[in-house]
Amino acid sequence: MNKPDLSIVVPCYNEAENIPELITRFARVIDDQPIELVIVNNGSNDLSAEILAKYQQQYLFITVVDIKINQGYGYGIMAGLRQAKADCLGWTHADLQTDPSDVIKAFHLLQEQKETNRCYIKGDRKGRPLFDQIFTMGMSLFETLYLATRLWDINAQPNIFHRSFFDKWKSKAPDDFSLDLFVLYQANLEKLNIIRFEVYFPDRIHGQSSWNTSLLGKWKFIKRTILFSTNLKRGLIK
Repeated sequence: MNKPDLSIVVPCYNEAENIPELITRFARVIDDQPIELVIVNNGSNDLSAEILAKYQQQYLFITVVDIKINQGYGYGIMAGLRQAKADCLGWTHADLQTDPSDVIKAFHLLQEQKETNRCYIKGDRKGRPLFDQIFTMGMSLFETLYLATRLWDINAQPNIFHRSFFDKWKSKAPDDFSLDLFVLYQANLEKLNIIRFEVYFPDRIHGQSSWNTSLLGKWKFIKRTILFSTNLKRGLIK
């Protein structure tokens, strides 16, 4: 592939059951557009590597980044972004709770802007279970008040932005689930035009979340997020 217009990173951790449908949907919406799909095998111990090798031979738009040992959600995404070729970058999840067509919609929204290097496009999830909505609202309110900047539906997908923005924070991004918070916070600091658009968020088809499976999982997520937010506010992470 020549230099693509967009590189979209998809981290996969034990998503062997979802990968075939994921790639099929991306192939359908990419069609003949110059878009690169960077799939990161983020330390999976299922059949993800074998399945990705098969599809990489079939589709020229696929780039596979293989990480032998999982070092975190953020680490996987950053590994993919560093391998990406386009000037417009982004990421989304492999669980199909955000449809690949939303990535294309986000990219087109970015292209419509006069200054693409000053914009950040991010989904705004709809159709989620009530408890998850309440949890997200609570975390969003805490982050907004604590960090004194609007931080809403922080973990929504997809995320699309210009490489020039990535170059400003790529050396200091966190390796864990704090990446979404970190990058949205950086977009606010840079005073980017943050454009949110609605994305439907259905249940997972296969597998389960690596953290959002119980109250204990949510509590661990809260503790990690609060610690990271404290470091952000103290200026330990900029």
